[in-house]
Amino acid sequence: MTDPGTAERIVTVAQRILVDEGAAAVSMRRVGDAVGITAMAIYRHYPNREALLRAVANRSASELAAQWRRRSPSGELAERISAALDDFLDFALGNRHLFQFLILDAWTGARRFPEDFRGGQGPPFTVLTELVEEGMRSGLLREDDVLEVTLAVTSCAQGLVQQYLNGRIGMDEDAFRALCHRSMWRIINGLARG
Repeated sequence: MTDPGTAERIVTVAQRILVDEGAAAVSMRRVGDAVGITAMAIYRHYPNREALLRAVANRSASELAAQWRRRSPSGELAERISAALDDFLDFALGNRHLFQFLILDAWTGARRFPEDFRGGQGPPFTVLTELVEEGMRSGLLREDDVLEVTLAVTSCAQGLVQQYLNGRIGMDEDAFRALCHRSMWRIINGLARG
């Protein structure tokens, strides 16, 4: 029988290492040392490094979605969409390694579009899908495939962040954030009911 408290401590430590240094720095030995157990003891909770990284990804995605949901559901839809982009930019620019791991890296068990994004399986994506659905119900956006519209809007922001973090966009952060907002609204306006 495994101790759920130990499993949680293992994920917490692995998540901290990943956030601080990137996924490559997460090893069973390093995590075990930080938790105060042997690397072999981790295998009682996670069969391999990939399973541990999946647990980190699931926890991180759930925490991110919960954080985004705490924002008030009241207010104009356009304001809430802009606030969701600000939340995403805060996350991506403030947690470079976690952004890289969750969004850009190829890893075993990473969610795949579209099958893994139906029915709330991608927690942060689900928060944004709900905004797109509301946009369609309210008439801001024309009726279309909700998942594909959400993917179109989010991919723009993700791609811009990737280029910015890699030094391919030469702006200070405030100017970059403004560029992201203008780009997102160009896409949304293109999807608007005509």
